[in-house]
Amino acid sequence: MAVLNYITWDVSDEIFRFTLPIFGSVALRWYGLLFALGFVFGQIILTRIYKAEGVREKWVDVITLYMIVGTVLGARLGHCLFYEPEVYLKDPIRILKIWEGGLASHGATVGILLALYLFARKYKFDYLWVLDRIVIVVALGGALIRLGNLFNSEIVGKATDVPWAFIFMRNFEFPQVPRHPAQLYESISSFLLFLALLLLWSRLKAATPRGRIFGLFVVILFTLRFLYEFLKEAQVDFEETMTLNMGQILSIPLILVGLWVLIRSYTHPVVPVIDPFDPEESKVKVKR
Repeated sequence: MAVLNYITWDVSDEIFRFTLPIFGSVALRWYGLLFALGFVFGQIILTRIYKAEGVREKWVDVITLYMIVGTVLGARLGHCLFYEPEVYLKDPIRILKIWEGGLASHGATVGILLALYLFARKYKFDYLWVLDRIVIVVALGGALIRLGNLFNSEIVGKATDVPWAFIFMRNFEFPQVPRHPAQLYESISSFLLFLALLLLWSRLKAATPRGRIFGLFVVILFTLRFLYEFLKEAQVDFEETMTLNMGQILSIPLILVGLWVLIRSYTHPVVPVIDPFDPEESKVKVKR
């Protein structure tokens, strides 16, 4: 009996295609759907988290808008500046052509952090409280986005002979040989991280030490990202000669920041969260 030692991945990146009067032929793609579902599911989960801690649901709508802008702008600019700066500096208008592809998770991280800082500052929320709750749904969003990368047959792994190797029939950038499904590794890891962080929050809720969940998220996610990069093909040509690729280099400072925040969470007291525009009704009582 023959033993299956690889998986032939020949799935289309399109769900279906349709025609619109003005735009012509338009395709609904798995990546776009999964990217959007990250925000949809994230909003549902975050609403329950905020409600459980006595913060009004209206803030979820506001923070979602900040998240969308921060994620898209950060991911796009991160790719343009970190991976192909010479291309986009010569033709800056291409930065706006998101449909051509090119989003970087490290850029999205920076964009989210800046967007949430502006949110917390404008609406008088505790910044670390915001980060501790948002990273729970960010982990879920990351799992869905990496699943989208799998449907796109992009960010492929290096050649391997492991039984679960994928042959990416729709990726013509590299030889079509059995490879590590690196996108699937990251998707599964991010989903498990989402479950772990959600469980941690559900046990502590408002008594969660400031920065504890955020610190764990950053350290675990980017340590795994650093390690998974050893299994991936280079994303751009200049990485071929690098000991550590761009993804690993960008992960190191984030891991250090995460460790710093995580360590501080063991020495800083829990701070009660107050809905900034409704303090009497939304004050969360925390045992100190």
